[in-house]
Amino acid sequence: MVTSLVKGQNALLESERVVVSLRTEAAADVSALLVTAAGTVRSDADFVFYNQPVAPGVRLVAGSPAALEISPAQLPADIAQVRAVLTLDDPGRRFGEFAPPVVTVADGAGTPLVEYRIDGLSGESVVIALELYRRGPQWKIRAVGQGYAGGFAALVTDHGVQVDDEPPAREPAAAEAVPQVRTVPGEAALSLEKRATLDLRKREVAKVLLDKRALGVRARVVLVIDKTGSMHKQYRRRVVHRVVERMVPIATQLDDDGTLEAYLYAVSYAKLPDITVAEAEQWAQTYLHLSGVHEGIDYNRLGGHNVEPPIIRAVLDTVRPGDGPTLVLFFTDGGFAKKREIADLIREAAALPAFWQFIGLGKANYGLLRELDDLDGRLVDNAGFFALDDIDQVDDAQLYSRLLGEFPDWLRAARAAGVVR
Repeated sequence: MVTSLVKGQNALLESERVVVSLRTEAAADVSALLVTAAGTVRSDADFVFYNQPVAPGVRLVAGSPAALEISPAQLPADIAQVRAVLTLDDPGRRFGEFAPPVVTVADGAGTPLVEYRIDGLSGESVVIALELYRRGPQWKIRAVGQGYAGGFAALVTDHGVQVDDEPPAREPAAAEAVPQVRTVPGEAALSLEKRATLDLRKREVAKVLLDKRALGVRARVVLVIDKTGSMHKQYRRRVVHRVVERMVPIATQLDDDGTLEAYLYAVSYAKLPDITVAEAEQWAQTYLHLSGVHEGIDYNRLGGHNVEPPIIRAVLDTVRPGDGPTLVLFFTDGGFAKKREIADLIREAAALPAFWQFIGLGKANYGLLRELDDLDGRLVDNAGFFALDDIDQVDDAQLYSRLLGEFPDWLRAARAAGVVR
């Protein structure tokens, strides 16, 4: 049963992990201030926002709007309160122009625990919505609803954060701008039709990166593709060929050389030649097979069912502390049997500069993959998953948004945690 609070009321917090989310008519950002008993931060690192999304016990979860994931037991002993802050994207607008925002606190399973409708706001553009605070050995939730007409800088300065100026709001026009795209060697060799298609896809990739504040980021891109018997239909219908074609634009915008590193796997795996823009179509014809011997690779010896630990370990072994970021695009139709071993590898991988984006192809049982977001014991959340029943029915804008939606958030969190330098 959801407890509805009014300003000043509190409720006992009994969940080990909670998510603080926002419902509002206006575009708004969510942030958090971790403060001591004196009501101030210990340093600027105790301010969690879109450019610094992680602090001990608090994580900003991407979304529109974002949410705060808070684990009280992981908060430093000298942190007495976590204050959840709402800031209007447009600094010229005020909360009084819109219906009152509603803040919800849910447990780790997503069950709502507390709801607070923030009534009475008028000329404020920033509000402390609620706070989690220590009371003896327990944690409680208090409905605060304290607005700041002086704006964001006034709020954070009052809490001890050092700012030179009010941070820029998210710019609505940025998403509408035409982003600059990279051109890589080999594009001139394509036909006009293929070059036009590639250019459109590159622009969709760049739009996502721009929207996620990651345009200009450079990352190695690794493509891993399931080669098991259950994928027969996907190979026969050339779905996998089209997957490769649609992954190339990601590499052109992220990778220094604009190439994709590629692997096929089943029981064991094969490291294939890199995929370039100019040779992508021929590459697919040459290397995408389920059986036989092609270019010296015995596909039969790779096996007919999927065993993920060897391929995950193989990719992990190419990533070293101090490297630049790596994005792993891992296409599979599921059926992961060695769940504990895979989970342990993903935990180990969290300390390395690589993000693992798993993509399910076709209607299948994905089991462990659906549990990745809740996998514990990781320094940062380094893996994501989504399923596509029919990738051919998903347009480029939606596909790239899903493929790249979590990578920039991981990158910011990994930088904050020292995983990426």
